[in-house]
Amino acid sequence: MTAKVSLQQVNKTFVQPDGITTEALSHIDLDIATGELVAVLGPSGCGKTTLLNIIAGFLQASAGQVLCDNEAIKGPDAKRGMVFQQGALFEWMNVRRNIAFGPTMQGLDKQQIERRVDHLLQIVGLQGFDDKHTFELSGGMQQRVSLARCLANEPDVILMDEPLGALDALTREKMQALILQLWRETGKTILLITHSVEEALLLGQRVIVMAPRPGRIHSIYDLPFADSAEHQNLRSIKKQPDFQQARDEILGLIWEMEEQIMGTA
Repeated sequence: MTAKVSLQQVNKTFVQPDGITTEALSHIDLDIATGELVAVLGPSGCGKTTLLNIIAGFLQASAGQVLCDNEAIKGPDAKRGMVFQQGALFEWMNVRRNIAFGPTMQGLDKQQIERRVDHLLQIVGLQGFDDKHTFELSGGMQQRVSLARCLANEPDVILMDEPLGALDALTREKMQALILQLWRETGKTILLITHSVEEALLLGQRVIVMAPRPGRIHSIYDLPFADSAEHQNLRSIKKQPDFQQARDEILGLIWEMEEQIMGTA
């Protein structure tokens, strides 16, 4: 499969005002295929969000190459959409205007924008809420708006930074199912950052486990669960012995890393 996003020997070093340097990422090599859903896991401080921000173009790598469609990423681009942990929505706008914001900035005509927004409201299950302000919505609904606003720009790559971390368990499960549905229906390339091992296993065709100090890729798991979710519900998948075995293995790996960090500290 063709690499949609490619990271080649990527390093990132932060320099503090007093001259002290912190190596956040070291020698990251990763290809993400077109239409692939990849989840990234790891203990706190392993550079997951730094990695995502470099792919988004918010940060520049200190060394190495970061490519999208074989072109160097030099800054933010409409090809790559971002969904944050907190929705980053415009509270003074209603749902419809939030979703329409990107296409409006692109200069699309009004009728085209209205059709696109109506379609996305249906996809994310927010029909009838288009005139509500975002502060009137639950956390789960706000994240649905965030997904729709991202999709409204028609990006090729969707980057998600802990998008479900603040949700209750039931809402989180519904949103996981929605992300899988959107991925199957749109064929988008998705990179998801999460702290939840179960979530990574459910959503990631591949799960990247990172190790800290400096952040680097420790292990890569190819998994069947995201694909099998098309025919099974998520709760039944979580009961499968191979799912539980993979969960326990990765949990143990991350727990060991966390103990090493605490011992070093």
